[in-house]
Amino acid sequence: MIKVLLVDDEELIRAGLRAVLDAQDGIAVVGEAEDGAHALGLVRSLRPDVVLMDVRMPGVDGLAATRAILRGADEPPKILVVTTFEADDYVYEALRAGADGFLLKRSRPAEIVQAVRLVAAGGSLLFPAAIRRLAAARAGRAADGGAVARAGLTDREGQVLRLMARGLSNAEIGDRLHLGVQTVKTHVSSLLGKLGARDRTQAVIAAYESGFVTPSADGD
Repeated sequence: MIKVLLVDDEELIRAGLRAVLDAQDGIAVVGEAEDGAHALGLVRSLRPDVVLMDVRMPGVDGLAATRAILRGADEPPKILVVTTFEADDYVYEALRAGADGFLLKRSRPAEIVQAVRLVAAGGSLLFPAAIRRLAAARAGRAADGGAVARAGLTDREGQVLRLMARGLSNAEIGDRLHLGVQTVKTHVSSLLGKLGARDRTQAVIAAYESGFVTPSADGD
């Protein structure tokens, strides 16, 4: 059973998400919070697998709550930021802080369910083109080359990271580089460790910010 915590200051939004998720086999909404401060206590007591986190709330917003949750738990839940607007600095900073992806409030029910199942299974929402656009808009802002320059990636790991930035799955990367899926997974795990990235989303953001990947070269 995938346990989900809903965090949103709008009761109507929480009710809609609960109706969608509780109707699914293998998913249960175990709690609701109206702000980030309330969410912190519920994460500790309910130990959800996935948190759907509104990014803009009064008091403790979703960005601050995401940082606090990921900093304060040995095995933190997966966090999906829920937002009205995809081109939002709050969303981008939440992804940089370790959120596993984001959902638009206008997402279809099937998309919401798929996202919850995906992140609960250890995947990232890789990659709506919107995440790439958020990262690409801030490309090259690390003057010293950033995390990628310091990470000491091998040539193969660099190739894998560039293809990740284009939104390719492990299987697609394997096809492109003529590698087995397990080998690709090994390279991904290694480069995440070298970058100090929690997941693929953070790794790709680092690649853009460092200038290792540029918008003109990402295939869009």
